[in-house]
Amino acid sequence: MEKLLFLSKFIRSPRTIGSIAPSSRFLARAMTQPVQWETARNIAELGAGTGSFTRYISRLKTPECQALIFEQDSTMRNALAADYPEMHHYPNARTMSHTMRLHKINGFDYILSGLPFMNFPQELRDELMDEVERSLAPSGTFIAFQYSLQMKKQLAQRFDDIRITFVPLNIFPAFVYICKKTI
Repeated sequence: MEKLLFLSKFIRSPRTIGSIAPSSRFLARAMTQPVQWETARNIAELGAGTGSFTRYISRLKTPECQALIFEQDSTMRNALAADYPEMHHYPNARTMSHTMRLHKINGFDYILSGLPFMNFPQELRDELMDEVERSLAPSGTFIAFQYSLQMKKQLAQRFDDIRITFVPLNIFPAFVYICKKTI
């Protein structure tokens, strides 16, 4: 059912969904592996879709860790809210820094992103990345996957410490960017 929902959403709006299928468990592991779950207190997920990463966040986070989940599609967001009521669900990642203040969060330890940046105009990419920078804690980490290396240059302008891993077992194979804030 999840795969059919994802495919139907992609057919209707390929620029905002970004893929024909949900992320694989291999990609979900690669995205959540860099997180130090025992010390993470605040985490955000951008572009949660049908919850491939949300499942891992729910299972791995400690009870003290607050999770804010951002998903623009109302059908997917409502399904996630029903499945993960212990998390906070919002429609717009462009309001992340404002939303975190509502929850008395000074900065996210980790921001995980499944947003299809390559489908967005540069102005929207910049706006979202400004929001990521504002919302990360001083030593926070931004973890994002993309299907190309297109974002490498833009991320290198914002982060001093970037590692990239490759996940071939996904539809489509993906690059995972692990970007550590050093300021």
